[in-house]
Amino acid sequence: TLIRAAIDGVAVTPGRVADGITCAVPDAPFTWEAEVEIAPEANTALEGLYMSRGMYSTQCEAEGFRKITYYPDRPDVMAPFTVRIEGALPVLLSNGNPVAAGPGWAEWHDPWPKPAYLFALVAGELIPFRDSFTTMSGRSVDLAVWVRAGDEGKCAFAMDALKRSMAWDERVYGREYDLDVFNIVAVDDFNMGAMENKGLNIFNSSAVLASPDTATDANYERIESIIAHEYFHNWTGNRITCRDWFQLSLKEGLTVFRDRQFTADERSAAVKRIDDVIALRARQFREDNGPLAHPVRPESFVEINNFYTSTVYEKGAEVIAMLKRLVGDTAYAAALALYFERHDGQACTIEDWLKVFVDTTGRDLTQFRLWYSQAGTPRLSVSEAWSEGVFTLTFRQQVPATPGQAEKAPMLIPIAVGLLDRDGTEVVPTTLLEMTNRTQSFRFDGMTHRPVPSILRGFSAPVILDHKLPTEQLRLLLAHDTDPFNRWEAGRTLARDGLLRMVSHGAGPDAGFVAALEAVLADDALDPAFRALVLRLPGEDDLAQALHDAGATPDP
Repeated sequence: TLIRAAIDGVAVTPGRVADGITCAVPDAPFTWEAEVEIAPEANTALEGLYMSRGMYSTQCEAEGFRKITYYPDRPDVMAPFTVRIEGALPVLLSNGNPVAAGPGWAEWHDPWPKPAYLFALVAGELIPFRDSFTTMSGRSVDLAVWVRAGDEGKCAFAMDALKRSMAWDERVYGREYDLDVFNIVAVDDFNMGAMENKGLNIFNSSAVLASPDTATDANYERIESIIAHEYFHNWTGNRITCRDWFQLSLKEGLTVFRDRQFTADERSAAVKRIDDVIALRARQFREDNGPLAHPVRPESFVEINNFYTSTVYEKGAEVIAMLKRLVGDTAYAAALALYFERHDGQACTIEDWLKVFVDTTGRDLTQFRLWYSQAGTPRLSVSEAWSEGVFTLTFRQQVPATPGQAEKAPMLIPIAVGLLDRDGTEVVPTTLLEMTNRTQSFRFDGMTHRPVPSILRGFSAPVILDHKLPTEQLRLLLAHDTDPFNRWEAGRTLARDGLLRMVSHGAGPDAGFVAALEAVLADDALDPAFRALVLRLPGEDDLAQALHDAGATPDP
């Protein structure tokens, strides 16, 4: 409820509209004042300011701040915030640095301009788990994870993950933290996994608290990933934000890509890549194949909260991975440095993002931009030809029609390929082929024997690959391929096909498959986590899909 409004100290009476208020404003900069009354205890939507089990908390992305007060609640409206909190609760937190505090009040100031969706406030009976971090310029940052009494023994891993994330962002991206404090709050009823509010991250308790007594390895990895993701938003999302919500993947796709890089560096890069592709196929490919298919940059929305999709996040990250692969590590680093330098403190678009790569590399990325505007998962079919020492791969791409997009232009698809000799020796190391036409052939000359192709290494593009290899070649790839992803993919295909033969025809175990697995297990140069993953049998979803593709009906 609006109690009072003023412009430059002069009271005004705004008009009422369905989603806010209107009033005439000066042409020059002005000061807007609004006094409002809200009821957080009655806020069951958990957007804006609400109460969760005696603790006040906020969730303002995407349009929650307008539930707190009247304000131009858009991501391109950025301003420094000074916040004074008054109340009887012992802990009063907000964005930025603490300025002053006394009995029943606290004042915070965030000097970095930010949109209102990054505003945060927490008030409650909380206990801090404290530590500190020294930045690369020598500044000391006070760190705290705030929890309810009794949970302080479950914070150590989250704090360690935070410090490792801060160090990694300095080392890999040159990004230093920019405030004197960094706070994380664990909230039981938080309706998002976590939120990157400037200097005051708010997490669902499940995404920050862990104890060796109850948490699994997967729990720890999830916490590590989410901690990193929200921290990395400090630069890719907070310091540089989105002009509008149609550009959401600008911050989310990039930050997902960065947290994937972090996990790959901290753990097993091979296993991380495979796990990401498994999730992409299970969620995003299905989204692309359904009635809700939409581009990485959607064109419209009815409910903004439905914008937070696997396509925007996971496919958006895949698009950035493709871009990095196309330009190379050095050019990617230079482009990111230019992005941070050019756009710090701005609300940007996908075009701004791509332009730093154009300016850095000189490449024409017009066709690549289709990955942001065309929905659907491209289907890539492959045929092989062999003649007098020349091996030819011919690719055909087809992008399916999706709602609102009946006709599709051919995409720029980066296809990482390697070739193995018949004894498993790699004769052509990973080579990046750039497919730009609907049908395109690539020749490999000077071959002594017909090679075995290893196609789409590292899952170099988010496509469906139609390439049926003979069982003997799959065994060879499983035993000898230098690319972990394709090695795993070959093993997965062999295991799936073998299980189907056992179910449908009563076949026995495939001795060649077992021998190839033995080669993987005996290779001490391979990451133990990767070797364990290769041994994992296909799940029910895989087998049901394979039966469906074969024209059979899975028996539930």
